[in-house]
Amino acid sequence: MADLVFGCTGASAERYAATPTLSFALTITESTGVPVHAIVLRCQIRIEPQRRRYSAAEARRLHDLFGDTSRWADTVKPIQLAIVTAMVPAFSALTEINVQMPCTYDLEVASARYLQALDDGTIPLLFLFSGTVFLAQGNGYAVELVPWSSEASYRMPVSVWHDVVSLHFPDSAWLRCSRATLDALSAFKSERALPTWDATLGALLAEAERGRAPGAPTPRSAPEAPALDVKPRDSAGSTAPTADAKPRDSVEGTAPAIDARPRDSAGGTTA
Repeated sequence: MADLVFGCTGASAERYAATPTLSFALTITESTGVPVHAIVLRCQIRIEPQRRRYSAAEARRLHDLFGDTSRWADTVKPIQLAIVTAMVPAFSALTEINVQMPCTYDLEVASARYLQALDDGTIPLLFLFSGTVFLAQGNGYAVELVPWSSEASYRMPVSVWHDVVSLHFPDSAWLRCSRATLDALSAFKSERALPTWDATLGALLAEAERGRAPGAPTPRSAPEAPALDVKPRDSAGSTAPTADAKPRDSVEGTAPAIDARPRDSAGGTTA
């Protein structure tokens, strides 16, 4: 039965990869002297954030991930980074291989958000190995499983992560948004003839700092108020007659003259 010991000795940015990729240098030692024909290796890579210290600026950036620092003893947990596979060729005693890990720069992914928040120092990584081992025995082969207890620790410099990101996204970052948000940003960008999305977000932040809603029109001077009609009006809103106005009847005609002569009981005028 083979006795395999795994280790990680280094990490570097893969310069000629089409997408951001990290390359880890792994060592595999077989201590019993059994020739290894091949290994189908599976490797789970985790970040162990509880194994390093953080500056005040880093703690502020990690607040949305881990919460307030007073609760970090309970909230800081391992973060899944990637699961990769590799084929290990035949060897005896010791071999070294490079395992490549594609990286994401999507800041909604916990691992990318964590790595983006770090300024310097190292990133504690844990490699958990599994897979199938093919051992050469006489005219045939024996098949064994890589023990689930196989693991290795490595502290990757933060500068390596910065290198792999800068190779593909120099001085930039990626943000994901919904289609509705993108349409609203596009309209805002078009209305103001802004040249880039960076300028669009900058304009939104500037408007937010000025304390008004994005897209609100610039205040203009009020138009001159019209002259007021100060004539008194009745309860129905009509202009009340002035003192020298003639009285009118109910149909807007001139009121008839009043006959003040005395009348008899039959309604006729007395002599």
